[in-house]
Amino acid sequence: MFQRILLVCIGNICRSPVAEAMLRTRLPEREFSSAGLGALVGRGADPTARALAETEGFDVSQHQARQLTPAILQGADLILVMSDGQRRAVADIEPAAMGKTMLLGRWLDGGKGREIPDPYGKSREAFEHAHQLIKDATEAWTAKL
Repeated sequence: MFQRILLVCIGNICRSPVAEAMLRTRLPEREFSSAGLGALVGRGADPTARALAETEGFDVSQHQARQLTPAILQGADLILVMSDGQRRAVADIEPAAMGKTMLLGRWLDGGKGREIPDPYGKSREAFEHAHQLIKDATEAWTAKL
């Protein structure tokens, strides 16, 4: 069973903290954390991402972005990333982590899988689109975990 689950994106302020909050709410018996490949260390969740999450009852108010490290990767049982490029970047940091790294959107599009685009610096609509994909993906993972 996957007990310690890590969510990864680039800045660790938009997608991964929201996915972390959604999964934590749905599976409180598991341990969830998040980190970024190019984290905006110490920053809270992006205001638009936070507003969308809080509208649905997901709390990201205490989030602080942190940089992904080999030790963080080693401590995770399952690593969920937003894109195939991020999956390769995780493997570059910690080659042994490749086998436990999957797309957050793995079960979307009828199981074909889908990347979740980065809304950072884009329109509210881009955030809403990413938020819906994250919501759908975390619901699918909840059923699988």
